[in-house]
Amino acid sequence: MKLASRMDRIGTETAFEAAARARALEATGRDVIHLEIGEPDFDTPRNVSEAAASALLDGGQTHYTAATGIAPLRDAIVADVKRWKGIDASPEQVVVTPGAKPIMFYAMLALIDDGDEVIYPNPGFPIYESMARYVGGTPVAAPLREANDFRMDVEEIAGLITPRTKLLVINSPHNPTGSILTDADIRRLAELALEHDLVVLADEIYGRLQYSGEPLSIATLPGMADRTITLDGFSKTFAMTGWRLGYGVLPEWLAPSFSRLVINSVSCTNAFAQYGAIEALTGPQDAADAMRAEFIARRQLMVDGLNAIPGVTCVMPHGAFYTFPNISSFGRTSNQIADHLLYDAGVCGLSGTAFGVHGEGHLRFSYANSRENLLAAIERVGESLARLERTGDLVSAGSIRP
Repeated sequence: MKLASRMDRIGTETAFEAAARARALEATGRDVIHLEIGEPDFDTPRNVSEAAASALLDGGQTHYTAATGIAPLRDAIVADVKRWKGIDASPEQVVVTPGAKPIMFYAMLALIDDGDEVIYPNPGFPIYESMARYVGGTPVAAPLREANDFRMDVEEIAGLITPRTKLLVINSPHNPTGSILTDADIRRLAELALEHDLVVLADEIYGRLQYSGEPLSIATLPGMADRTITLDGFSKTFAMTGWRLGYGVLPEWLAPSFSRLVINSVSCTNAFAQYGAIEALTGPQDAADAMRAEFIARRQLMVDGLNAIPGVTCVMPHGAFYTFPNISSFGRTSNQIADHLLYDAGVCGLSGTAFGVHGEGHLRFSYANSRENLLAAIERVGESLARLERTGDLVSAGSIRP
């Protein structure tokens, strides 16, 4: 039997593959500190879980819902994006999905024809490139460089735009680097979108985990509401990764297409989970605020610890919960260093190239773990890299150190 040729164009997320290798190593008795998955290590706030449980057990919310989400949740999202982002929208412009990835996929499906170009950040969330290629588009990498604090170079973006460019993807705060776009960056990108008639997919999933400055949503700029897809969700802010709840705030002309794509793919989003999401947005924010404060403390711990390791440098991330240290001084590929640290030190991070070719020379460590584990991980990484410098011996799956 033969797969459809389009399957050759689809990628994956290597974070899940790295986690599987780490679990296999743990099964042999090794202790592994997990810094690979972009998932808060906190439980969902109890009031959110109780609201969903009540909807399930007492409210009978076990049936299909509207394809775009239940009306009370879309109303709550409209109020929330106005409060946090300054975006004016109607409930008809909101589409709720099982996780935020469908918003990316639907954007590509609805907008990209064969050969249309999609400019995306590289390193960046791998699904941008994967989905653009899968639907027949041409992904065009916008390199993010450490010298520019891992921000998009807006004038370089201007040079990448061609008559085939259809979609510009931006992500701030950014995965994997933790960078943020400045207000000036965002305003210039808006000018380019208007000048070249581009649609912008603004991935703001980490928006409430920006630690310096006030986030600026590109959809709020003149002329941009009608050409911006704002992506957000509940996974990162409210530690609801397993709930699979995301949403898009769309231009009015695009919302019907997303509705049809939902109907053709998943029908609708889980009913009782949506009631939990209402509580997340409208209920007490203490747990989310406490989680944010803890991430800020861990960020400092990680950056200070990594910069104290000879041969490693790490810029301060401005959002999300990732560090992106530079390990190029060791003269090995990012993949080699990531594997070495897993099998020699029992620390599971990700190669920078898991997020694109321009991630070479870096690793991504998530600091969504306890301070105790983060300190232990830094100590192990330092000892392992010192051992590598001393002996030159890389440790891999086939040569695991006892």
